[in-house]
Amino acid sequence: MPSPVTLPQLAWGDPRGPQALLAHGLGSDGALMWRYGVALAEAGWHAVAVDLRGHGDAPRTLDYRLSAYADDLRATTPPRGGAWDAVVGHSLGGAASTLAAAESPGWTRRLVLIDPAILLSEEDRAIVRASQEQSFDDPSIAAVRAAHPDWHPIDVELKARATKRASRWAVEQTSLQNAVWDVRSAAAALSVPTHVVGADPAVHSIFTGELAAEVLRNPVVTMSVVHGAGHSPHRDRPEAAVAAVLDALH
Repeated sequence: MPSPVTLPQLAWGDPRGPQALLAHGLGSDGALMWRYGVALAEAGWHAVAVDLRGHGDAPRTLDYRLSAYADDLRATTPPRGGAWDAVVGHSLGGAASTLAAAESPGWTRRLVLIDPAILLSEEDRAIVRASQEQSFDDPSIAAVRAAHPDWHPIDVELKARATKRASRWAVEQTSLQNAVWDVRSAAAALSVPTHVVGADPAVHSIFTGELAAEVLRNPVVTMSVVHGAGHSPHRDRPEAAVAAVLDALH
């Protein structure tokens, strides 16, 4: 079985505070979780964001199965040791965090999932592929700004940079190597308090409808929705997304 890779880290806040791990989505990097990092630091937390394998400065590998992403996260422990006080995972990071927390309940005391990629339908996968291809074909700041005129300038800059720093092959392989993208059984097995911050289905969400209802049958899972936000609430409606995460952690 392939070994986990060591994930590069960025950090915000006082190292003596409660410890949170931030895991980004496909084609992004740890820096793009800055909204949560800043907010958690201001709330007294120490937040650590990682670059997932194949993204940012993380090692490149041949294995991009969801289980490999999860193994990397489980091998990432707080600077002071013990369990994370919270893990916040977006999209791909949410799926990998779900697997990690289900397999190792002592890894984190709480889980917050941002529009997590628990199950991807063929339609979802086609939308993801098209979005990633568009990003890689023109990873310029101008292209990101044109596609997302309401984003904060820092998000525009960091998204363009993240695309340039990610391996296009790794992103493509993440889809190809997960022919069945389904971690519902892990979500059903979660035993730590888990809150899902969902995107608005009227905009675009990959965690809604029957899928959300199924996952919410697990009594440890609760959910809120950031109205007016698409799949990346922290970029579309940052104040509301941050408030939802902080509420979940309180």
